Amino acid sequence: MAETITFFVDKLSNLAVQEASLFGGVEGQISMLRNELEWIGLFLEEASAAHTDDMRLKLWMNQIRDAAYDAEDVIDEFIVRLEHQRQRRLQNLKFLRVVLPTCVIFADKLPLIHELDGRMKEINVKIEKILANKSRYCVENAMMPSGAWSSSSPNEVVTWGEKRLPIVEEADVVGMKDEAEAVKEMLLINGELERGVVAIVGMGGLGKTTLAKKVYNDLDVNHHFQCRALVYVSQVYTIRELLMGIANNIMRETDHMRNMGENQLGNEVRKYLDKKRYLIVLDDVWSIQVWNGLCLYLPESKGSRVLITTRNQQIALDAYAKLYQLRPLGEKESWELFLKKNFPTGSRSTISQVECPAELEDVGKKITGKCKGLPLAIVVSGGLLSRKEKTPSSWEKILRSMEWHLSQGPESCMGILALSYRDLPYFLKSSFLYCGVFPEDCEIKASKLIRMWVAEGFVQARGEETVEEDVGEDYLEELIHRSMIQVVKRKWDGRVKSCRMHDLLRDLAISKAKDSKFFEVRGNIFAYPFNPRRLIAHDSQNISQHLSNCHRLRSLICSIHIPQVNFWSCLRSAKLLTVLDLTLTVDRVLKRPETELPKEIGACPIFRMPIRDQRCFSSHLGIDKMTNLQTLYVEQHGWVVRRGLPKLTQLRKLYIYGPNMRSDSSYELIFPSNLVELILDCCRLKHDPMLTLGKLPNLRALKLINLAYIGEEITCSSGAFSRLEFLRLNDLPYLKELIVEESALPSLKTLQIYRCCQMGKLLHQLQKLKSLQQVKLEDMNHSLIEEIKNTKGEEFDKIRLITSIHQQQGTHGIVIIGRHLQV
Repeated sequence: MAETITFFVDKLSNLAVQEASLFGGVEGQISMLRNELEWIGLFLEEASAAHTDDMRLKLWMNQIRDAAYDAEDVIDEFIVRLEHQRQRRLQNLKFLRVVLPTCVIFADKLPLIHELDGRMKEINVKIEKILANKSRYCVENAMMPSGAWSSSSPNEVVTWGEKRLPIVEEADVVGMKDEAEAVKEMLLINGELERGVVAIVGMGGLGKTTLAKKVYNDLDVNHHFQCRALVYVSQVYTIRELLMGIANNIMRETDHMRNMGENQLGNEVRKYLDKKRYLIVLDDVWSIQVWNGLCLYLPESKGSRVLITTRNQQIALDAYAKLYQLRPLGEKESWELFLKKNFPTGSRSTISQVECPAELEDVGKKITGKCKGLPLAIVVSGGLLSRKEKTPSSWEKILRSMEWHLSQGPESCMGILALSYRDLPYFLKSSFLYCGVFPEDCEIKASKLIRMWVAEGFVQARGEETVEEDVGEDYLEELIHRSMIQVVKRKWDGRVKSCRMHDLLRDLAISKAKDSKFFEVRGNIFAYPFNPRRLIAHDSQNISQHLSNCHRLRSLICSIHIPQVNFWSCLRSAKLLTVLDLTLTVDRVLKRPETELPKEIGACPIFRMPIRDQRCFSSHLGIDKMTNLQTLYVEQHGWVVRRGLPKLTQLRKLYIYGPNMRSDSSYELIFPSNLVELILDCCRLKHDPMLTLGKLPNLRALKLINLAYIGEEITCSSGAFSRLEFLRLNDLPYLKELIVEESALPSLKTLQIYRCCQMGKLLHQLQKLKSLQQVKLEDMNHSLIEEIKNTKGEEFDKIRLITSIHQQQGTHGIVIIGRHLQV
């Protein structure tokens, strides 16, 4: 809750400086509010760390939060109404604006300023009464002193570039060697004529997913099965989505597959798996209906296996599975995992190489004992301690806090997780809670998560030179270091590509968010009173009828089927909407090419306001009015290049899909200069776009994919792409040559070229890229591969060392990594 107050205080300070002329005679009331909230924020930081469930303190904190929310709404409504008034004046009196006296323009503001002054006085009076209640009802007595909690500032987060020691990843979890061997034996046993099912059963936090992934990635398992797939199931799923997950693992996804229904897709999967020895891992199964729906499409191939992880033993019995009951870690194994988390050495060290100071060993083992052998609890508590001083007194405080939490109820793991949440610095709490908006077991793209943090205002740049996205990346690494977020994939340079949240931690985030009214997660049933600031509605069928009541709505993250007109019209009342994310429905919309989002969305008030993160595939929709937009996915039309894009001056990421964009003499492509990432998909450009794109000063990542360009030659001119670090050319069947002129692409680190089958040479162009660290080639022309493999010279040896090549030949692949050949 302190983070909510702090963000609003920062907002008030910025407004006071940037928009002083707007507030007229109201600056006194705003200054009074800001000063009060600064003191309240400090008190709330202490209060949120207090070890108490005292109802007086909770009520008082909730009242303060609601008052701060009211103040934020009042000020934002004032700014929005003022902006609307300004736009109307410019439209209606455009021909007079050069001669209108300033006093007339200011007079237009007077009614709004008068109203703002009255409402701010009301809020300040309300806050004074709430503060008086703190003493009247002895709220301060409900707090207990605590010295174990973090008071870090945003600038104290360790930056990614500081090369901290690597933390323990899931793959490093100790004590699972015997378990992995036992499950492997159940999977690899010979002699069974039919498909077999194996189930790992155990409670949440016990490491079922970690064990399944360890077995799945085992070299013996990899060699034994001809194809493998791992999909996360969780409580919200459809059979079609699971089939698509399997298909993505075992075969190359195509547009045709994406348009298939369940039966057709299932038959394709069955046809591919038929007569093959396969392994399918279904992680986190909550219902036997998952198995009943999928088994129809999994052939009874000899020696094939399905591995299930579940908390419910009955599911395993109903699937006629061989059971493996996962046990908690023993005392020795728990201690080993604890040491690896708290004293990382930078390598996969043995336990004999990991040492704990003698003065910490006794209290450390007591802390480990409180975790009851649950790996998740051990790792999270270890993450908590890793950010503390390694002194007996500091660890004793954590131990006492754990004992207090565990005394409040039987859910020991949840108590430890809550303790680690409480220890987060205030500026990380919002970022952690926000991860709960994603569906259970969802693989979260790190770039998307960070962009949403920035759009929500959780991330603040550190000085003029720091990009907000870079700070957000540091926040993510900090949460990973504390084991509050799990890494799924990392990029070649070690940065996080995708992550996920353990379901227990997600439950914690949703619970804390609900208590603090941070966001609401809703299914098909909406409870009253219902007026959230952030609404998460996955697969909700009746959301439209409730949106009209959401006057305070700031963010809507919504997964629905094809949007209807009333969905957009119901958003008219959400005048303060800041983040609208419909990405979870994009594939469903695109499955029906004839379907577009309704044009009425262009008339919706929210699109005449600054919206910072919006994703849609449609026509114009009034997007050019959204001048603070940072992320845009659009099926482009002529307005994109001629009118719309140049107005979106804050745009950071742009994804354009569709063949309607031309690059010819009639007009030149125009993109916002702040663009950081650009993806052109299926645009069928006839003329080389690099002349224009190379001038973008902030572009760091560029992807031309799926017939984005249908010319034969791409030229990166001298001095072009000064900051570009990542370039992908994907499925450009007509491209014959990539030309790199001197001093072009000076910052390029990664080059990926996939299925550009007519490209016959490349090596001498790569030689010009001085910063290049990784080259990935897939399904390329044979002559190009021979050039890279056989051209003599020390300078070319260096290029070969950073080059990986994958050539698909029937069902077999050839991979060249550096000088090593793997078949």
